[in-house]
Amino acid sequence: MDLNNLMKQAQEMQKKMSVIQADLAKKVITGSAGGGMVEVTVNGQGDILGIKIEDALINIDEKEMLQDLITAATNDGVRRAKELSKQEMGQLTGGMGLPDMANFLS
Repeated sequence: MDLNNLMKQAQEMQKKMSVIQADLAKKVITGSAGGGMVEVTVNGQGDILGIKIEDALINIDEKEMLQDLITAATNDGVRRAKELSKQEMGQLTGGMGLPDMANFLS
């Protein structure tokens, strides 16, 4: 195998990976809990962009439930972002027999 060709392929893959990461940062995913009463918005890299809470949930007596719903919605959003990242990175490495590159992003 030609070492120069291998290096060239690695550089091309690195450029493509940078583009994919930049695209993922622009994508918006929403996780929800409580039938949509709590929504957490994340980008494709898993960064939390915002939290929306229905007014009906803002009650000091329901604080524990609200905390649980925020946690559930956040986990849902982050899980969806990881799935998106895995899909996008899979397009880059598809058919090359390489390990899952999405794991390197987390």
